Amino acid sequence: MSIQAHARRMTAPEIFARKGGDPIVSLTSYHAHTARLLDRHVDVILVGDSLGMVMHGLETTVPVTVEMMIVHGRAVVRGTKQALVVVDLPFGSYEASPTEAFHTAARVLKETGAGAVKLEGGRRMAETIRFLVDRGVPVMGHVGLTPQAINTLGSFKARGRDEAEGALILDDARAVAEAGAFAVVLEAIAEPLARRITQEIATPTIGIGGSPACDGQILVLEDMLGLSDRVPKFVKKYANLAPAIEAAVAGYADEVRSRAFPGPDHVYAARAPEKAKV
Repeated sequence: MSIQAHARRMTAPEIFARKGGDPIVSLTSYHAHTARLLDRHVDVILVGDSLGMVMHGLETTVPVTVEMMIVHGRAVVRGTKQALVVVDLPFGSYEASPTEAFHTAARVLKETGAGAVKLEGGRRMAETIRFLVDRGVPVMGHVGLTPQAINTLGSFKARGRDEAEGALILDDARAVAEAGAFAVVLEAIAEPLARRITQEIATPTIGIGGSPACDGQILVLEDMLGLSDRVPKFVKKYANLAPAIEAAVAGYADEVRSRAFPGPDHVYAARAPEKAKV
């Protein structure tokens, strides 16, 4: 009889159990290097389809493909040992039917080694979420501002600021929770609504422009490091690395052009000739 060692990596059930407990810390990452830096400090790393804009210069997340998500997801898993890695299912890869969603999710989990997937949508995706969870796929939900629906929403403005829209988003969050999602991202919704959702559903909420009352928070790493040109109101910059990076690159360029780099400390000397044996 074999004894399985306790896994050090965070799991979806452990995140679910954090409802009302210690806040869940989450950030995005798209490659192994930053994932390695994040791993000791966060509970969840999201390989978000925001990589389309952050890494590939796209205007929206809509053009992102499953192949792109798998490449970046695999890299993040390789760079981590502790955090739960969640990979977004991109637009057009899961909406047609629960069966399509399962095939996409199964491929993503198999080819990346991630521990869960995330998909956008509330009531309309509840059946799909339940279908996936029943078949062993941990699902993180996402309601409020759903970037994949930008062509129908028309803008990236905050949601749920009036009573009618707020009621719909609350119904969406309830549907996702009841369908079995282990956590629900609340993006860019009014603070009172995010607070109410957190109080009323049994599933942990993770805010991105939500409320400090949420069970956790998530930001795009590049936004909070000051590497993005424009950021939403809900972003707090914890560093401003863009000027430092530009200054470092300018210094390097100047030294290369003046032949100051590489200097003696950065080149290899010839090996001294061996003495002839007598």
